Amino acid sequence: MQKHSSGANGVSNWAIGIDIGGTFTDVVALDYEDGALRTLKVLTTHGDPARGVAEGVERLIAEHAIEAARVGRVVHATTLFTNALIERRGARTGLIATEGFRDVLEIGNERKYDLYDLNIEAAPALVPRRLRAEIGARMNHRGEEIRPVDAEEVKAVVRDLLAQDVDSIAICLLHAYADGRHERAVRDIVLAHAPQMDITLSSEVAPVIREFERGSTTVANAYIKPLANRYLASLQRRLAALGLPADVLMMLSNGGLSHLDEARRTPIELLESGPAAGAISASHHSLRDGQANLLAFDMGGTTAKLCLVENGKPAIAYSFEAARQKRFAEGSGLPIRITTIDLIEIGAGGGSIAHRDALGLMKVGPQSAGSEPGPACYGLGGTAPTVTDANLVLGYLNAEYFAGGTMKIDLGEAKKAIAALGEQLGRPAAEVAWGIHDIVAENMAGAARVHVAERGRDPRDFVLLCTGGGGPLHSYYVAQKIGVKTIICPPAAGVASAYGLLVAPARADRSRTASVRPMSDPLEVLEASFAELEAQVCAVLAPLDDTFGPVRLGRNADGRFVGQGFNLTVRLPDGPYAGPGAADTAAMRAALTRAFESGYRDKFGRTPPDVPVELVNLRVTAEAPPRQQPGSAFLAEAAQAEPKAHRPVYFRELDRHVDTPIYDRAALAAGFDRRGPLLVEDEGSTLVVGPLGRVRQLATGNLVIDIGA
Repeated sequence: MQKHSSGANGVSNWAIGIDIGGTFTDVVALDYEDGALRTLKVLTTHGDPARGVAEGVERLIAEHAIEAARVGRVVHATTLFTNALIERRGARTGLIATEGFRDVLEIGNERKYDLYDLNIEAAPALVPRRLRAEIGARMNHRGEEIRPVDAEEVKAVVRDLLAQDVDSIAICLLHAYADGRHERAVRDIVLAHAPQMDITLSSEVAPVIREFERGSTTVANAYIKPLANRYLASLQRRLAALGLPADVLMMLSNGGLSHLDEARRTPIELLESGPAAGAISASHHSLRDGQANLLAFDMGGTTAKLCLVENGKPAIAYSFEAARQKRFAEGSGLPIRITTIDLIEIGAGGGSIAHRDALGLMKVGPQSAGSEPGPACYGLGGTAPTVTDANLVLGYLNAEYFAGGTMKIDLGEAKKAIAALGEQLGRPAAEVAWGIHDIVAENMAGAARVHVAERGRDPRDFVLLCTGGGGPLHSYYVAQKIGVKTIICPPAAGVASAYGLLVAPARADRSRTASVRPMSDPLEVLEASFAELEAQVCAVLAPLDDTFGPVRLGRNADGRFVGQGFNLTVRLPDGPYAGPGAADTAAMRAALTRAFESGYRDKFGRTPPDVPVELVNLRVTAEAPPRQQPGSAFLAEAAQAEPKAHRPVYFRELDRHVDTPIYDRAALAAGFDRRGPLLVEDEGSTLVVGPLGRVRQLATGNLVIDIGA
């Protein structure tokens, strides 16, 4: 890992963050000496995403005279691999499974995600049946061999898959979570016949129980692995050609960074990397003003996401669904068993298309114009009305200052697209534009209310922190719909995910199934399992020790009361649980049991009487903060800034366009305090402050909106 340091010698005091979204690629450069941030938005080049990244980075460092030799770290997040799953653009993948289990991918869990849809369709398997092979090797649930690996049988299976031109092979054998010897043996045989083959083992990617979920995760990793390797290799070459570090750090879905080799091994861990970086950025900015509990609302060009942050930490989940058949229908996608920041997709993005449905009603999304051709106002061939077009017609966006003036958009084309939809609906264009904005806000507010309520929380106890190009545009009306009275808009909100990459910790997660009853089973076995997982995560972070540290370890477990069919993940006390330095055995057994019961009561209100606790899956997290932190400059107080312009802007409370002051965010000093309506523009986003809002500029750089009754 390349070292970097700041100081008078001027060596390696810059870091660059790159976030590829469905519409825009955001590039930021951070000077660690003074904390100054340089930003740039460019359209994502879907045909060759690395080209757009390289062009954006080259423009940014040229415009700000940043010497490539002084860049010590490049950090990257992307949604490319999520899109590959959704659009089925992955590799031709084969699966080797235990005899009798090749159809698990299609059988699933036999649950209908919509009970009343007679034409329901499950997410199609990533591997067609003809590319799924079976072998007789078998383990039992204790990891004991029932039938050994037959090398000749495996060779025949491999020859058949190679004859069908597979590019990647997933190996998922029964009970491999208990012992991965058979999977490793099969891998060695495959590599002997096809040394360049990309191979994924379930015992390395998802060594936990539940056959369908483990198989789905393994296959998904194999499906995107060749694509990931090609893209990451191309990215390295392009960055090296610019003189930048080629040892790129990657943001994982868990909100932490890892080195490139780890990303190549398990690219499935990158699926939610961009939104995860946004949540990390939100937490970072809010803590500077002592706000530890917030709803992190991130809206980009394609989707909007929400994350619950409590005590300064984004919520964590250990599974999620990709490529859903129905966007908001749980169970309609591919289950992926990875550690991820707990994000919910709550609505549309700026490119989401508004249309008239079969009932004559206006709907927004889920189809998106993306960046190619993009909204009608981009002038790139798109004609369908989008959320961005509506915001431009409403006056929320400045056609001359879109993306900091780096991209010109056409108000006339936006009006034309909105008017065409208005003709279909029999409504004036202004009413249609507001309807689009309001529908998006209502969809997001409804999903946010459910998400927060399911976690036993009240949204009125939180503040809303808005990021992304669309977050500041929509937060004012979303907050009112969910009852939130305070909004925070951090500096450079439009590129918050890219900035989050530069303040994120390094992180590694490992898990394994090991059924243990803490009140009766030997604690030595539990401690040995945790010690093994801790050694694994520490080994992953060891190459990053120069730039991240010290490492903090955390122990978690999926537990249940014996007889239950579901698990609950809880934090466990720090070890050791047995051996030197451990507490009294009885005390430790009681502490482990209390940890689970406390988490259970927090979730469900009460615990069943006299039922033993069973820990099913053990989980270890290693986290290491950056050793070099950006400077924490504060804004000075100055005279109240004057508007840089005025323009007509529509506000629902007034039911008309009103002449509205427009402020340049860069000109605002600490102590700025104004009542709405007004807009605050910066290079990446526009903050809408309606008539009921009052906005203040804090010394930390955060803008705070208080909404009155």
